[in-house]
Amino acid sequence: MTRALDDYRTKRNFDRTSEPAGTVAALAGGRSFVVQKHAATRLHWDFRLEWDGVLLSWAVTRGPSADVSAKRLAVRTEDHPLDYGDFEGTIPKPEYGAGTVMLWDRGTWAPKGDVEAGLAEGMLKFVLQGERMRGAWVLVRMKPRSGEKRENWLLIKEHDAHETDETEGLVTAHLTSVKTGRSMDEIASGAAPKARKASPSRRKPDPPPFRPLQLAMLHSAVPAGDNWLHEVKVDGYRCLAALGGGSARLYTRNGLDWTRQFGALVPAFGTIACDTALIDGEVVAAGVERQAFSALQDRLMRGGPLEFVAFDLLSVDGQDLTPLPLLDRKARLEQLLAKADPAIRYSTHIEGHGAAAWAQVCAAGREGLVSKLATAPYRAGRHGSWVKLKCDKRQEFVVCGWSPSATRGRPFASLLMGAYEAGQLVYRGRVGSGFGEREFAQLMPLLERRARKTSPFASPPPAEARSARWVTPDLVAEVKFAELTADGHIRHGTWHGLRLDKPAGTVALERAEDEPMAEKQTGTFEIQGISITHPERDVYGNGVTKGEVARYYADMADLILPFAKNRPLSLLRCPDGVAGQCFFQKHRGVGMSEAIDTR
Repeated sequence: MTRALDDYRTKRNFDRTSEPAGTVAALAGGRSFVVQKHAATRLHWDFRLEWDGVLLSWAVTRGPSADVSAKRLAVRTEDHPLDYGDFEGTIPKPEYGAGTVMLWDRGTWAPKGDVEAGLAEGMLKFVLQGERMRGAWVLVRMKPRSGEKRENWLLIKEHDAHETDETEGLVTAHLTSVKTGRSMDEIASGAAPKARKASPSRRKPDPPPFRPLQLAMLHSAVPAGDNWLHEVKVDGYRCLAALGGGSARLYTRNGLDWTRQFGALVPAFGTIACDTALIDGEVVAAGVERQAFSALQDRLMRGGPLEFVAFDLLSVDGQDLTPLPLLDRKARLEQLLAKADPAIRYSTHIEGHGAAAWAQVCAAGREGLVSKLATAPYRAGRHGSWVKLKCDKRQEFVVCGWSPSATRGRPFASLLMGAYEAGQLVYRGRVGSGFGEREFAQLMPLLERRARKTSPFASPPPAEARSARWVTPDLVAEVKFAELTADGHIRHGTWHGLRLDKPAGTVALERAEDEPMAEKQTGTFEIQGISITHPERDVYGNGVTKGEVARYYADMADLILPFAKNRPLSLLRCPDGVAGQCFFQKHRGVGMSEAIDTR
């Protein structure tokens, strides 16, 4: 353990007391807290925070209060071992602290700022997610009086959804153990623990299950008009927060449960006043705007403050909000987060003025802009009602191999990248810059564990890649580049970081949906899962192609479908364009969707 427990041990005779001697090792990133009601010479509540391998401890003389005006004296005591956090029983006389101890509350905590600095300066702010104590709190050290030896602090509730006007509400409402369900008298008499089953009427609801997220289409131009909202595109991990039962489950965009990886944020969600909710957002490194993605990866590996930028509300307290217009959903979201912990941040927006917003965002060195149709419902998948614009060209690629380096201290010269096309892995070039000591130390063990003898590409690699060391292609990287060449290869690529939240099989080249198609483009391409044959064909005789018409309807679907759905329509087929011979199709053809009703 980093902090010594000598003071704790010298005060106790472990042959007489059942208190733990302190043998449990600290877990990396552990952030538990406990409160123990202690009937010693004077009744008090011992408040303990796990930090640096021990439980930092304060004796709160009148117990905690959720009333923000109540300032409860909290006397700093000796650090306790981690296994003391599970202790409940009676300390015999004449041992130090003789009396009955109840495990009154337990849970997790998240510091707001640097803990060591807060302890040194006498201002420690944090968020609790316990069974009884919830939300934002602060410990403030008092100025010592002349000759005073003990270290006096104040435990104070901060303003949020969990505050109350009942000064004694916490200590009078909760008179039994969170561990055994026993009262102080029952613990003192050695009564057996009670089964703690919540009645059906009072059982807290579980967090809602994951549901697929809406995704943005890549565009090269900002949508015009006042019916578009524009948000700053943040540089982090997409996340769906599922709230319920006083806890939160945090999912990646693909439905992976990353509650443990984003664990530092979980207590902050406890400050949101609702029974259940599904909140769409992005996890970012707190307080960082430039190089934000690298900072986020560093904090996920080494620890550090995170933020959740919330931009949509899918449901709250069992009410499905996805059919509502985006503006209505965002208004509900802003109201819901009004008293939430600052680590949960509402994503502001502007209405209209997209070109000016785009210019300002890029001038500030931010990642880009996300533009959303204000009247559109929330729909899973990629739709034209959400579009993204990137200030820099960046995409995800699959790491497929590495080229040996002749430079001392540099384990590889470059990484070989690929992306999937029609289910096959295609070579997309090399990335040789953006690597430092930290990146080499992180990547080389991952590459060595994935070594394979054969190329993972569907076609033989070009000559520039034939000296490569191949790897199993399951690592996804984010790469910044100057451009993609005509054959889809990376030009002047720079390493940006690993994307641990995305499966390799989903990585494909991303092209702006609003870019004009090449005049001679032929063959087949897909829009929203629909194969478009002969995209180069002139439909109206004025140069507008079949592919451009398909893209237009995909982008405008959210505006058109409310008027076109569930109405009788005729299908006029014009194989050679409207200038050629046309005919009405009366029956469902081969390959048509079963969703088409031909009654």
